[in-house]
Parts: sequence; C-alpha cells; structure tokens
Amino acid sequence: MLRYTLMRLGIFAGCLVVVWGAVYSGIFPRGFGDSNFLWVLLLSLVLSAPISWVVLRRERERASVQIVNRVDRMKANLEANRSQEDGADDTARTQGEAATSN
Repeated sequence: MLRYTLMRLGIFAGCLVVVWGAVYSGIFPRGFGDSNFLWVLLLSLVLSAPISWVVLRRERERASVQIVNRVDRMKANLEANRSQEDGADDTARTQGEAATSN
C-alpha cells in the first residue's frame, strides 16, 4: 500500500511540475490574483487522477489482494481465538459443576 501511495504522489508531483511550467509559460491561463498556486494545485490534481487510475491499475489490484489476504488472516485468527476461549469456558464450567456436585 505504501508503494502505491508513493507512486500516486510521484504522478501528482510530475503533473504539478508540468502544470506549473505550462501556467508560467502561458499555455494554461493564470489564476486570479493570489489564487495562482491553488489553481496549479487543482489543475494538477485533476490531471493526475485519471493518469493514476490508468497507470496504477495493476499496482492497485496488487495492494487490494494484500489487504484482502490480511483481513482474511485476521478473521481466521479471531475465529481461532474465539473457539479457544469457548473451549476454555466450557472446560471451566464442567470443572465448576463437578466441584459443586461433590
């Protein structure tokens, strides 16, 4: 997941540099007054989102599989702990019943 996030940030940074250059060279219009930096950030975000969606598809699927595996493993561990606790509880009850009947 960290790798996917870093790759996504890299694509955003690349788009930011390209948009910054395009705005200051006059290819894209400048923002109004002091809003130029916000304009460059928003335009970079809008351009990097579809690029990331297409380019990082394989990496996103790989991260998804890792997350699903981790969640399944955690569920199995919880179920094992739950059944272990139930077994210990049943043993304690039977020992308690045996002690009270004596």
